[in-house]
Amino acid sequence: MIEHPRRNRVTPFGNIEAMPHRGTLMGNRGDLHDNDGTLCRTWMLRRWISCTLHSPTGRRVTFDTPGCYTPLFFADEVTALAAGHRPCASCRRPAYEAFRAGWQHAFGEKPSAVEMDDVLHQARIDAAGLKVTFIASLRDLPDGVFVAGERSPGTAFLVRAGSLHPWSHAGYGKPVHMPVNRPVKVLTPAPIVGILRTGTFQIFD
Repeated sequence: MIEHPRRNRVTPFGNIEAMPHRGTLMGNRGDLHDNDGTLCRTWMLRRWISCTLHSPTGRRVTFDTPGCYTPLFFADEVTALAAGHRPCASCRRPAYEAFRAGWQHAFGEKPSAVEMDDVLHQARIDAAGLKVTFIASLRDLPDGVFVAGERSPGTAFLVRAGSLHPWSHAGYGKPVHMPVNRPVKVLTPAPIVGILRTGTFQIFD
């Protein structure tokens, strides 16, 4: 066991933080380590994926090792999506195919993984490495999307069943209500919002 938690938990804002809470999905953005094993970047590859916690091959995850991918962790599926990660085509094949089917339903074509990654990369971070967001009315957003309000820009809220659920690494807080015509900052990348709007990609158990 390590004395302090590693910086490997991802928020809906896409930030990577050090928290003791465990995740339900693992993620990969490439090797984010400096030569001394310190996290020094937020991404390396355009292939941002979410994976199972246990490798189908039984291989153990390697932490803090330059030259290896850096394991990241998400509280749940919708958090991974908000951060801009899609399901892995290897360890999460059914979810990956459902994601592609949702993409086809939303945009009229069934893309390759590389094509999705290129589009998603432009939709999640800008040239300065900052998260891309957009403004929309709550009425136009499907369940599973994360938003931030003007009064609490540092808090991510999950849109679900007509309410906003405040997010934290430890779980969701008491739901709050907001007028459906209220403009909000959308954290989930626009292509993923389009997929969620189709209802073809399962996000909740």
